[in-house]
Amino acid sequence: MFPYEEASWSVVDGAMFMGWGSALPGGATLVAGLLCVLVLVYGQRSEAQKAKRFDK
Repeated sequence: MFPYEEASWSVVDGAMFMGWGSALPGGATLVAGLLCVLVLVYGQRSEAQKAKRFDK
């Protein structure tokens, strides 16, 4: 359902996406942030293990 009185994209003046006005944008940002942190931790551990091979 279109949230404006006129069913036209010309009346939209900003960002518009599913979940606007609910907890979805904050929740999606939280999930994305957690995934980024997990990838960084995994990458750091992997690179540290590879670097230990050269310290011998």
